[in-house]
Amino acid sequence: MGHFDEDSLRQLAEQLRADGIDIVRIGYSDLIGTERGRDVLVDRFDRTVGDGVAFCRSVYGTSPMGDVVDIAGGLSAGLPDIVAFPDVATARKVPWEPGVAHVIADVHNPDGSPSEESPRMVLRRVVERFSELGMTPIAGPELEFYVVEKDDSAANGYRRYGEATGNVYVSGLKGDPENLLLGSLRELAAYDIDVVAANHEFSSGQFEINLWHSEALDAADRAFRFKTAVKELARRQGKMATFMAKPFNDEGGSGFHIHFSTVDDEGRPLFDDPAGEDGLSKTARSAIAGVLAHAPALAAISNPTINSYKRFGPDTLAPWLVDWGLDNRSAMVRIPPERGRASRMELRLGDASANPYLAIAGLLAAAYLGIRDGLEPPAKLEGYGYDPTRADKLPGDLGTALAALEEDKDLAEILGPEFVSTFVAYKRNELERFGQYVTDWEFREYAYHL
Repeated sequence: MGHFDEDSLRQLAEQLRADGIDIVRIGYSDLIGTERGRDVLVDRFDRTVGDGVAFCRSVYGTSPMGDVVDIAGGLSAGLPDIVAFPDVATARKVPWEPGVAHVIADVHNPDGSPSEESPRMVLRRVVERFSELGMTPIAGPELEFYVVEKDDSAANGYRRYGEATGNVYVSGLKGDPENLLLGSLRELAAYDIDVVAANHEFSSGQFEINLWHSEALDAADRAFRFKTAVKELARRQGKMATFMAKPFNDEGGSGFHIHFSTVDDEGRPLFDDPAGEDGLSKTARSAIAGVLAHAPALAAISNPTINSYKRFGPDTLAPWLVDWGLDNRSAMVRIPPERGRASRMELRLGDASANPYLAIAGLLAAAYLGIRDGLEPPAKLEGYGYDPTRADKLPGDLGTALAALEEDKDLAEILGPEFVSTFVAYKRNELERFGQYVTDWEFREYAYHL
């Protein structure tokens, strides 16, 4: 923590000044993955953050509409503080804001204990469980998103950017008439978050930018920064980037696929076994089995909004069933064809609205339980992946997924019972608010005839 390492803070401030940086943006993730933080003058950096930067704990209970949900230890407890300490190893210049650097913070309680609700702390705890097994989890995030622009004539006030049909996997101005993707890719490359490639996705205005794989916490840090940066870069162009799961009725949703594997203390891959069935090790098979066993609870974390479940369904390229298969994009867990160091699983469950720290933590927690308990997966999917007679369905709505998360005591123990309690309370409030809101669909369906 920062107050135990003031020399590191001073050294960072000196280095930033030498690099022409006069502002440090201290940022951390709330429950839904939105960045919260504060801008601090470099000249006051070590003095200001040496004992941490205080925020109201109820930031974890603040909804997108600004409502304060009464989580445990929040509103009813008098709105106490949490304290953010910058992780100096994460400091990066922000290429599109001259004179600004960004640093990710770890969040603690005032007594110095880790904040149970902090998504980054949740992931840290799960990674520690893998270290007990002599393993290091590796993750590679893939995120899709839409770019939209204001349109007063549209019912929701926005239209898709670059509207045209059939532009999946095209490059250049054909699907991106203002070259937004190319400009964003260059800015993100300069941000040092290890982006590697970008492409136009299936729908108009929909794009994907891939991040390289790395140790799980670093991968989550980079995905968290990526989402914030993409939205900020779109704002600078007078547009909005959204990672909403399914923003349009007539187009597909946006996924958050995570490639996952483990290595041992010597860096040797643990998912590969040329002598094993399908070239996979017992560790890999048990990890797959753990993810399948805990899939209903994982849905609450990987598909965390009411809107998330409108992305699912047959023939959507989003999973619908709890299954796995070899190089099969209709399965929930896909095993890519590469082996050796590239042996891995791809969890295709999540949508782009998921918090990167929590999505990766949930995947790791389920895989850890499978490995710890030596689970064996069911028979793999062959062919079409949307036949409900062949595998159980995933939860069809947020309420069902939240109930599964509450019931999955093993997964909750790994993620942290206090975190799960807070997350469920926050999300049940979302369901309550939605249940009381009159939608456009209801008016269209009922008003004329009833």
